[in-house]
Amino acid sequence: MEFCTLFLLISCLSWSLFVLCDSQLQTSQSQVLLQLKKHLEYPKQLEIWYDRKTEFCSLPPSANLNITCKFNSVTELNIMGDKPATKVSDFAGFPIPNKTLSRSFSMDSFVTTLSRLSSLKTLSLISLGIWGPLPDKIHRLSSLEYLDLSSNFLFGSIPPKMFTLLKLQTFVLDDNVFNDTIPSWLNSLPNLTTLRMKNNRLKGPFPSSIKGIKTLVDLALSSNEISGDLPDLSSLTNLKLLDLSGNKLGSHLPTLPKGLLMVFLNNNSFMGEIPTQYGQLNQLQHIDVSFNMLTGKPPPELFSLPSLTHLNLASNTLKGSLSDNLNCGRNLEFVDISNNRLMGSLPSCLNSETRDNRVIKFSGNCLSIAGHHQHPESYCREFKVHVYKSNNGGKGIGVLVGLIVGIAVLIVLLAIGFLIVCRRYCPRVISEQHLLQKSVPQNSTAGLSSEILTNPSCSSGHVFESSKSEVQILPSCRSFSLEELKEATNNFDSSAFLGEGSYGKIFKGLLKNGTQVAIRCLPTSKKYSIRNLKLRLDMLAKIRHPHLVCILGHCIEVERDDHCSINRVFFVLEYIPNGNFRSHLSDNSPGEVLSWPERLAVLICVCKAVHFLHTGVIPGFFHNRLKTNNILINEHRLAKLGDYGLSIISEETGNYGTKGQEPKSWQMTRLDDDVYSFGLILLESMLGPSVPAKTEATLRDELASLSKQEGRVRLMDPVVLATCSEESITVVISLTNKCVCPELWSRPTFDDILWNLQHAAHLQPNIAPAQQ
Repeated sequence: MEFCTLFLLISCLSWSLFVLCDSQLQTSQSQVLLQLKKHLEYPKQLEIWYDRKTEFCSLPPSANLNITCKFNSVTELNIMGDKPATKVSDFAGFPIPNKTLSRSFSMDSFVTTLSRLSSLKTLSLISLGIWGPLPDKIHRLSSLEYLDLSSNFLFGSIPPKMFTLLKLQTFVLDDNVFNDTIPSWLNSLPNLTTLRMKNNRLKGPFPSSIKGIKTLVDLALSSNEISGDLPDLSSLTNLKLLDLSGNKLGSHLPTLPKGLLMVFLNNNSFMGEIPTQYGQLNQLQHIDVSFNMLTGKPPPELFSLPSLTHLNLASNTLKGSLSDNLNCGRNLEFVDISNNRLMGSLPSCLNSETRDNRVIKFSGNCLSIAGHHQHPESYCREFKVHVYKSNNGGKGIGVLVGLIVGIAVLIVLLAIGFLIVCRRYCPRVISEQHLLQKSVPQNSTAGLSSEILTNPSCSSGHVFESSKSEVQILPSCRSFSLEELKEATNNFDSSAFLGEGSYGKIFKGLLKNGTQVAIRCLPTSKKYSIRNLKLRLDMLAKIRHPHLVCILGHCIEVERDDHCSINRVFFVLEYIPNGNFRSHLSDNSPGEVLSWPERLAVLICVCKAVHFLHTGVIPGFFHNRLKTNNILINEHRLAKLGDYGLSIISEETGNYGTKGQEPKSWQMTRLDDDVYSFGLILLESMLGPSVPAKTEATLRDELASLSKQEGRVRLMDPVVLATCSEESITVVISLTNKCVCPELWSRPTFDDILWNLQHAAHLQPNIAPAQQ
């Protein structure tokens, strides 16, 4: 007896200790929760999160907040806010007072903090006013099984790296502003059962890959802009709910899986007849195909389905007559066949006078029923004749359309000619503030993030107030006269010539105050007026970052005979005396050869600079022609990126990413171009300066060979082999493969690249810390 009592006492004590330990959260996890509270701008739902001493795991669950812990870590986090994303038609990517979080909110920083809760299995953040693109780093929550971010203001595309969330079962993004296409990689989620993205702005075709998600139970993509045809969905054998209403889907209705319970395909542009297969869906309870362009007679078997309660066929062009012997299922409660072209009598099972428990709507047809808002039979017959005649009258319509198109083309040509004449001979009266809608204001930092830092090599001048109330001192940038530049370079003497690149010649100069400068002469640009070009130059000159070459000013030379025509454009830059990165990568190069740790330090500097150009300014500067000879090394071996952002003033934007992409405006060029170019820089850092001379196929073969030690010994620069650690070089090889991957969606962001490079640096024992 005493033994049993002792055993029970020990068991109870052990269980109590287990519960106590399980409810005590790690200090780091508590800190993350408090940081999330700060990111979310202290919502009232989180008022009970006082400080680190708060027993988060012991807080009573409520409708607005619930935290579950296991093994001292948060495994479930549910927060319901009071900022529902209703009436978001006016949302254009910027915060809305009292609806979204403030301008200082950063979705990227929020998800970075959130990803530190690495044990999260359930995450629900609803109506919190969070806004911005959903960052790729959400994939770091690799244990997620349930994700609900509905009723917020998230926009852009759904991050491609989410395909790595292999445990994800429920994926909900309802009521946001996502405006890209539906991902084609969703079938890579082997456990996905619920996919809901209702009420967004998703466009493009319905991805056929969805029919490969065999585990899918609920699929809701209604109220978007999805277009095109629907594939055969019969392979989705577990599907119970299908909601694709309110889109732009066309062609014919698809074949559906037999186990479906509810189908919503209304408010689309489906044509043709209702498939007879729909009359075999014996488990179907609710079907709505109203407001389409369906024709023919509805299958009689559809009315008699044993489980069907709700049938809506309204507002189509269904025609013919319904059989007097039509049978209705015993559970059928609602039928709407109104606003079609049906004729004849109404079957007895659809007569509401004899069926008190059944709602029947049939107005707007040509049924032989007195009253009930029926059209005469001639109305439905005329409809058929009209269709027949319109087909035979195609020639006449074709002539009319051709005439209209011809007149329209003539008007457009005249308008273009008028605009050309006006631009050539009329004075330019457009104010500068409208020439570039997203330009940076002269006395504010709208468009400049708090990441802008003082560059010690540039003299201080203007003071700007950052968006986070931090004072940022920026160097003054001014216009130079051509006489000043000629004096600085001895009239552009050949002794001052430093070299020539894709953006023109560059000269070394000495200003009157003794400052050494580099002066780049850009190719003549005919694209912009003087005002527009000056505005762009001023905006580019405002960018400041420790790892970007400082732009001190510019000079625009106009033609003497025509003061509206630009002859030459000059950039005045800080002078970097120690050569470019390429000159430090080989024994045959003029500069001192850098070791692997020093090369890593340079790569980290450049990565920070490009990350800033992409995310630290509005609009971002993409397509920066990243090359090792555009990376300059100063006397302290600090790397600085040059020739950045010049695509906004050059004649061409170029196409330096993957082949086959169309050129785009400088604001919209894909970030993948810079990622690909940075991958080549990584490869050149490992193999030496011979990389640019090789074909892409050769480089891919050599990159594949680097996975083996034999290939590294044969291909890598000897200095790299002698100074790198196995772990460090392996990380960079893997990263390089991802950067140059042909599939754009699988390429990393610069945030991921930076994280990997810093990880590689930490794996390298003799990294030079001053360079990071």
